[in-house]
Amino acid sequence: MSRSSDDNNNISSRGEEFLQIFKKGADFTHELLKENERLRYRMLKLEESIALPDDDEADVSHEAMQLRLKIEELEKEKEEILGRVRKVEEENEDFANRYVEIEEENNMLANLYIASFQLHSTLDFKEVLQIILEIVINLIGAEEFGVLLLDEKTNKLEPVASEGVSTSALPSIPVGQGIIGEATESGENYFIDSMTGYQRDFEKPLVCIPLKIKEHVIGVVVIYKLLVQKDEFNSVDYELFTLLAGHAATAVFSSRLYSDSERKLSTIQGFIDLLTK
Repeated sequence: MSRSSDDNNNISSRGEEFLQIFKKGADFTHELLKENERLRYRMLKLEESIALPDDDEADVSHEAMQLRLKIEELEKEKEEILGRVRKVEEENEDFANRYVEIEEENNMLANLYIASFQLHSTLDFKEVLQIILEIVINLIGAEEFGVLLLDEKTNKLEPVASEGVSTSALPSIPVGQGIIGEATESGENYFIDSMTGYQRDFEKPLVCIPLKIKEHVIGVVVIYKLLVQKDEFNSVDYELFTLLAGHAATAVFSSRLYSDSERKLSTIQGFIDLLTK
């Protein structure tokens, strides 16, 4: 069984225990309130009968004092029980929040597993690019974005695929120039400070994610617009960007190597065929 599954079971078990404690505490508090009400009623009756003959007055005053002390003890005990109930409620809330976080992490890992499996299921370069586009749409929630790969001969990023915008409309970016070029040079993810009032600018994206193999950047994913239902990034998105970038980079690199080797093999085979005829 996985650690996430164990965490879920432990949280569920602890949650049930706290719910039982909370129920017992609430029942006990209810009983205390009823007892408190009963004692107050007796106190009222005693105060009404305070005008009894002198020989009974001492007994009545003594009982009244005892009832007052009992009421004070019950009030104190009630406050302690209520304090414990509030503490249990806070702990239950903490566990509920943690459970939600674990669910999000589990979903992220499941989505990442599916995405990485798809990326590494083919060595066809065009198929890999298409899978990357689908992953960015479905997992990240992007509507307009592009993929740029580094041309090591010119040291420029060249657009190779896009969604929501024309690939030909995306610019070539020299390494080190502007937001995209600087992210390529540093290898660090870029996120805009605020998406409020943002207007699409191909050289100033909302997000720029370098595709890295270890410290070697082979390209970037640039995002210009999110889907309508997604108005901001959350903590899971940031982790997913980083993990996905590594898998995408590996898949792109492998498929390009394979394509190059296939092309060279075809050329060599052509020469051999030509020589043997």
